[in-house]
Amino acid sequence: MKTSSRIAGDDPPSGSASSIVAGAVCGYHLLKIVGYSRTKEVPDGKGIDSCPFKAGGRTWHLRYFSNGGKPEDIDYISLYLMLDDTFAKAETVKAHVRFSLLDQHGKPVPVYTFTTETKDFAVCKGYGVKRLIKRGELEKSEYLKDDSFTVKVDVTVISECHVQETPSTSIVLPPHDMHRRFGDLLLSKTGVDVEFRVGGEVFSAHRLVLAAWSPVFRAQFYGSMKEGTTTETICIDDMEAQVFKAMLTFMYTDALPDMDPQEEYAMAQHLLVAADRYDLDRLKLICQDKLISGIDTSSVATILALADQHLCHELKAACLEFLNTPTNLVAAMESEGFEVLTKSCPGVMKDLLMSQIAPCLLGKRKSRE
Repeated sequence: MKTSSRIAGDDPPSGSASSIVAGAVCGYHLLKIVGYSRTKEVPDGKGIDSCPFKAGGRTWHLRYFSNGGKPEDIDYISLYLMLDDTFAKAETVKAHVRFSLLDQHGKPVPVYTFTTETKDFAVCKGYGVKRLIKRGELEKSEYLKDDSFTVKVDVTVISECHVQETPSTSIVLPPHDMHRRFGDLLLSKTGVDVEFRVGGEVFSAHRLVLAAWSPVFRAQFYGSMKEGTTTETICIDDMEAQVFKAMLTFMYTDALPDMDPQEEYAMAQHLLVAADRYDLDRLKLICQDKLISGIDTSSVATILALADQHLCHELKAACLEFLNTPTNLVAAMESEGFEVLTKSCPGVMKDLLMSQIAPCLLGKRKSRE
């Protein structure tokens, strides 16, 4: 009789794997200080808060100290990022921040760029840089122009780490790259079936991709409007080529092309008009968010007119809130855009007047009660 035996250690080795996954969501905000010399009149240790903005999936505001946030920093400009989310008390909101003074070309100045350590903003609520730049150095520098300067604040929110256990026989899938594949499809022009002539340039695209994003293109290519679009090339005469190219890039990649910060704000205005025209709700919201973050006394009238014409309620509300401050309103009234606003959007002027009068009336009513 034949027997068999197995020696310990002969079995094939077994194994497993795991991953520690730490995600991060990034965003940025541009803060422009207009009328810097007047901000120096704010009492020592008193801050000026910016309008709320979204970054990294959270709502924040910036607190600007023209004379330092603490007595020992009185000769410096201090800037702090403050968490606004009310529900964050029960959550951990870990983030690190980079504060960058920008030059006149919108580029960060390395010597005045500071990155904080990671902090839980649900606990500390605010964190920043105590000594961004000495006031005397700023006033002698080229970074202060027309009594204004700009700071870029990059926010990186770290999501909670978690462990993923992976059996040795499982397959770990890479993140989806559909946006890259569609972007490659646009660049390669494989299978394109429609052309657009915009501002002297020709752009090739795929009808199905455009129709998937835009109800307007869907009706134009496949609905009752299709009979009028049988020509090989569709001409668009009232849009700049760069704007159409950026819109096309977004429809294929769900992202805007890289742009210089100075160009990005102007592009957001043009793209908002294009997004409204082609019923691209997501792009329209992204443009509104970018425009809200850059509202100042020189742009608010133009942005307010744009918001009114294209039914952007959140953007309009942000402009009216900005103009509720008397100093902002006076400065904005001196801009060229304000004269255009009064002529082209009389309804907005009524809304603006009501936003100024209503708080006064409410105060009088409460005093009588």
